[in-house]
Formats: sequence, structure tokens, C-alpha cells
Amino acid sequence: MTTEAVEPTSDLSSGHKGLKVGALGLVASIVIGVASTAPGYSIAASLGLVSDEVGLQAPAIMWLAFLPMAFIAAAYYYLNRADPDCGTTFTWVTRAMGPRSGWMGGWGIIMADLVIMPSLAQIASTYTFILFGWDSAANNTWATMLVGIIFIMAMTWICVVGIELNVRTQVGLLATELIVLVIFAVWALVKVYRGKIAGSIDPSLSWLNPFQISSFSAVSAGLLLAVFIYWGWDTAVTVNEESTDANHTPGVAAVLSTFILLAIYMVVSFAAQAIQGPEFLAENSDDVLSATGSIVFGNTFFEKALIVSVLTSAAASCQTTILPAARSALSMAAHKAAPRWFGDIHPGHLTPANATWAFGALASAWYVILVVISELSDGDVLGWSIAGVGLMISFYFGLTGYACVAYYRRHLFTSAKNFVFVGLLPFLGAGILTYVFVQSVIDMTDGAYVDPPKEWFGVSPVFVIGAVLLAAGVPLMLWWRSRSPEFFQVRRDPPDRRPPPSGGDPLPPLLDHGGA
Repeated sequence: MTTEAVEPTSDLSSGHKGLKVGALGLVASIVIGVASTAPGYSIAASLGLVSDEVGLQAPAIMWLAFLPMAFIAAAYYYLNRADPDCGTTFTWVTRAMGPRSGWMGGWGIIMADLVIMPSLAQIASTYTFILFGWDSAANNTWATMLVGIIFIMAMTWICVVGIELNVRTQVGLLATELIVLVIFAVWALVKVYRGKIAGSIDPSLSWLNPFQISSFSAVSAGLLLAVFIYWGWDTAVTVNEESTDANHTPGVAAVLSTFILLAIYMVVSFAAQAIQGPEFLAENSDDVLSATGSIVFGNTFFEKALIVSVLTSAAASCQTTILPAARSALSMAAHKAAPRWFGDIHPGHLTPANATWAFGALASAWYVILVVISELSDGDVLGWSIAGVGLMISFYFGLTGYACVAYYRRHLFTSAKNFVFVGLLPFLGAGILTYVFVQSVIDMTDGAYVDPPKEWFGVSPVFVIGAVLLAAGVPLMLWWRSRSPEFFQVRRDPPDRRPPPSGGDPLPPLLDHGGA
């Protein structure tokens, strides 16, 4: 028995969900894209882990990880041109590959945002105490958790109040963060070259050679961590319905954000590694910038400034992590893939208030759960979540790359430009991320994946946090399908049969859902 395909009740084009249209320009979108990655926090929390996996080749991993990010950014650019929907991966994968794949893509986004929120809040909380010299509170689990939850709810409130307040907050936080990181990198390299740091090593171009990495497992582990470092630029596209020229501006902002991040990470990773070598970074993997900053700056104003940089970075990312989760839930609700309640828009602020508050509350509850588990298991659950979230990122970014190829399949051979930018690069990006995902899942089944070795249910805790939470979306999707089957009856969009516009850039109109 066949079921007739039906369309979602919400118009699939941008500007029809009630969000504030035209609130963000190109610069604002770039600010959101870069700030969402939290460069200071990402380096502080991940560079040491990358160094532990690949030694001196950490800068090589930085540019290797940039490649799939840039390739997927191309997919975001072209898919957003066709459909600037705030659901991004959820909407695009549904159109190109069907509703089940699309639903899982949306689930991947929301779970990735949820899993990382406690780590962001923890860093923001800890660095607040450190900034004011309250070391006893910084080392107190429950004190940092309480302040971390306050951070989450404060940033949730900002996201509810409006997108303009979001941007104004982000500009200040990001400017502080980037200025301090540049000063740190430049001053560190100057002191290294002048021989002012004992035990330092001179930077070498050989650090950029990925073929000096010992094994494919080390490459995949390093890439998984580095993918996390770059993750977040897609938020610039998530706010597409609130941007000027929604078909164009968010995609450009996403692409430019990845290049800005590459420059930041390459310079800082070279500088940090030169200070004392990769072993020092690995030994201080919980806080690379604090450890290296004390060597470079000593007990000066700039050491405090570096603390502020990581604090503002975590706070900014805590805020911008809420944006894609809430807007993905909004889009899913608008297309009947989630309860309608999540689709309600605040009449005054024009934001998805219900979805935003719900995510803030859920993130706070998840934070408490992780802290309790950490206390009971005597393990670094928050640290494990950083590695686990890489699986979710690889999953939904990979889906987006494949969706771009599938959606534009009739345009791929109409020009060399289309073949490279719309087909080859997104497919390569998706393929790389698929490899990283599969290899990492295999490696994570071993309890020795974490140090010291530990197992939950016969596998590493990272596997449970990443793979199991991601797979939990399947039974939830089946349950929602039994409750509300309408979304799951939607067929894939038919490929556009008209030639692309002049210049080779494909921008097919969105057709109805009745085609094969």
C-alpha cells in the first residue's frame, strides 16, 4: 500500500517562520561564524590532545582538517542558494536524500550542540574564577557547575531577546579574543627566535608535512579533534533567514569564516608548539593557553588578558551554540518533523523562544548529569565529550556534502566550475569526514581510547557519548513517525531539468514534493 506524498504546511523558502528578516549583514554573519567556533577555547581545550596524537605535526593536522571544512562550506554555500532555510542540514538532506536522512541530520546538529554545551560552560565558569584569583572555587566541581549553568541561562536569555543583541555581544567578545590571541602568537614567536624561552624549539616547515605522522589511526584521531576545533562556522548559515540577501550572504560568510579560522589556528599552533614542544602541550592538554601563556607573558597584564580571551571565547560559543540548535528545532517543527510547540516565535523579539528556552534548560540538565557521572566514575566526562562530539559533527557535515551532490546531480557536468565546486569538493569533504567517522568509531570501541583506559558497557566512554547518543535518534525518529507520519511521507525534490543560469552557477528553483 502506497501513501500519497504530502507537503509540509510551512513554506520551504526563507522568511516564512516569523524570524526577523534582514537583521544581519555580511560582517555580522562572519562574526557569528567565527565566534561560534570559539577559537580561544578550542585551542585551549584541543591543541594539547592533537599534539598528543601527532606530535610535531599538529600544524599539519590544522590544515588537513581545514580541507574538509572548506569543502563542506562550499556545499553549504550552494545548498543555501537553493534553499535559505534555518534548518540547514535537516532541510537540505530531506530535499536531496529523503525525510529519514534529513531527520537524522537535524538530530545530529542538536545532539552535537547539546553535548558540547557543558564543556563550554565549564570553561567559562572556571576562567571566571581564575580571572578573579579564586582558585579554590575554580577547582570546586559544584561551584563551577553552578556558575556554568548561570552562563548557559544568561546566554539563552540573550538568544531569546533578539538576534541584534546576539551580534553586538559577539562583536565585543570576538574582538577581545582575537586581539589577545594575535598578541600571544606574535610575542611567543619573537621570544622563541630571540632565544628568550628556555627549552623552546625553532618553528619548521616540516611541521606542515602530514606524511610524518606515524599511523592512519593517529591521523583520524587528530582530524576528529581538529574537526571540533573548526566546528561552528555553519552557524553563519543557520541564521540565514535573518540575514540580508539570504540566498547569498550566509554562504559567503561560512566560506570566509573557514579561511579566517585557518589563519588563526596555523599561527597559534606554530607559536604554542615552539614554546616548549608538543610534549609540553600534551602534558597540559586541559589548558594549553594558560600553560604557554604563563611562560610567554609571566605574571603580567597580558597573562590575565589571555585568561579573558579564553573566557570570552567560551562565553561567545556558549551563546552561538544555542542558535543552531534552536533554529534546527524550529525548522523541524515548521515541517512537522518535531512538536509544533518548538516552532512558536516570540511576537516581540521574533526569535524561536520556546525552542531556545527548551535547549537552555536541557543543556543545563545535561551539564548536571555529566558532572554527577564524572563524580561517580572518577573520569573526565567533560573532556571525553569533546572527542565524542566529533562523531556527530562528522556525521551531519558529511550528510550535507553528499546532499549537495545529490541535489545538484543534473548540473554537475554542465561546466567545469559546477563539477569542481558543486560536485567534487563537497563529495571529497563528505568522503574525508566519513572516513574519519568510521575509523574513529572503530578506534573508540577500545577502552584504551581514553587515558587511562576505561570502559563503559565494554567500549570507551567516548564511544558511548558520541556514537550511542547519535544512534539514539533512530528509535526517537521511529516513535515520532508513529505519532506524526506526515513529514515522513514527503518525497525527495526532483532534480531541476532547466539549464543553470549563465556563468555556470546552479540555482534551481524549488519544486514541489510530488516528483520522483
